[in-house]
Amino acid sequence: MGESTLLIPQLIVGLGNPGAKYAATRHNVGFDVIDLLSQRWQIAIASNRRFQGTYGEGTIKGQKVGLLKPETYMNRSGQSVRAVMDWYKYSPSSVLIVYDDMDLPVGRLRLRLSGSAGGHNGMKSIVSHLGTQAFPRLRLGIGSTEKVGDRDSAVVAHVLGRFSPAEKSQVQEVLEIAADAVQVAIAEGIEKSMSVFNGRNVISET
Repeated sequence: MGESTLLIPQLIVGLGNPGAKYAATRHNVGFDVIDLLSQRWQIAIASNRRFQGTYGEGTIKGQKVGLLKPETYMNRSGQSVRAVMDWYKYSPSSVLIVYDDMDLPVGRLRLRLSGSAGGHNGMKSIVSHLGTQAFPRLRLGIGSTEKVGDRDSAVVAHVLGRFSPAEKSQVQEVLEIAADAVQVAIAEGIEKSMSVFNGRNVISET
């Protein structure tokens, strides 16, 4: 594969909801990955009114990389992503979205080049604003709700809830693996990162 054909992300977007009451909830693992990358790479991120989010950029492996946490609330995430893309003239294929997924168990992650939004409101907004599903995404498992009854309210309670003590160490490990996966994607391309990380699984010691 020639150098020019490598798919290298230029903008890493983590999805979540702003504000203290949403911090550390299942729905905010995307934010958590951006915070971790910010620390690892020593890229300061700060509120950016133009981009409707918290944003910072730096040079990683010789390439400029942006980190974004939309502050629009989840269901309008696409506005923020679109603002950065339009400003820097990024193509959808160079934007990597990191977000939570109820279809994956806690401890799993999955990197894909494209796909539907599923039931995720943040992804629905991004697909709508970008006009395509053809952009890479890294999904982190948050497990599904086990409650019966009103499915919608159970889902909301689940995603806006916090991880159990038993899950927390798993989640911390998965965040580190997710950050590793992003680093490999930048250094060697998304396909390489997929081949290395899509089989990874953090098993709880229970």
